[in-house]
Amino acid sequence: MPIDPKQVRKDAEAKQKAARKAEKERRRNSTDPKDMGQLKQIWQAYKLTKEQDPALPWILLVAFVVPLVVGIVVGILVNQWITLSILGLMVGLVLVMFILVRRAKRATFKRYAGQAGSAEVALGMLNKKWTSSPAIAANKQLDVVHRAIGPGGLVLIGEGEPGRVKQLLESEARKHQRVTDRVEVTTIQMGDKEGQVPLNKLTKAIEKMPRKLEAYEITEIKQRLRALDAVRPRLPMPKGPMPTSPRQMRGARQAMRGR
Repeated sequence: MPIDPKQVRKDAEAKQKAARKAEKERRRNSTDPKDMGQLKQIWQAYKLTKEQDPALPWILLVAFVVPLVVGIVVGILVNQWITLSILGLMVGLVLVMFILVRRAKRATFKRYAGQAGSAEVALGMLNKKWTSSPAIAANKQLDVVHRAIGPGGLVLIGEGEPGRVKQLLESEARKHQRVTDRVEVTTIQMGDKEGQVPLNKLTKAIEKMPRKLEAYEITEIKQRLRALDAVRPRLPMPKGPMPTSPRQMRGARQAMRGR
């Protein structure tokens, strides 16, 4: 039976239409920020922040209304009310976004504080000059080591029980030091005890490190790190902060033992 080119084209168009519809539905129901539009991301950030910060709506309302009212009043007094009203509106919108971003970060740190793996939240907020790799090493007690590399050098971040984390960091530091001769590996313990860096200060602590590496050196070290990671056993750990209920923690420990 001869093939009908028109029917083939119709079938192909129908498949493409179905695929686009399925992808649109997936993105609509997705909770991944990468699948969201900018307005949806802002709305999602607002809702999550409001859960931890009930005063947020009133703070944003004041931040928006005050510049707008000032612009209108001053504009009327100087007979430039249209121009200054628009300026007040723009200032209000910028101020709202600035406050929302700051309070969203604060709420995120508050939400995940104390959870195993929470350092990944702070590392995800590093600027684009830095690259982070979560949970590159861990033990059966769920102490974890993360890694970040950028202008400030090669940094290993440990979280968990201080004594165990210190040993884990030292072990990983020796492995990583063999990979790079460009810079000495820096280790940080995240936590609220003396000598540790709190979760809400971890991002700034890393970004403020003195510049030690140029872009080409970072690229070269990344290539060497890929070789180091290739020989590591794959860690059966979920991405992001770990659950903290007893039942979930038992399941995570069993996964760490390979059961």
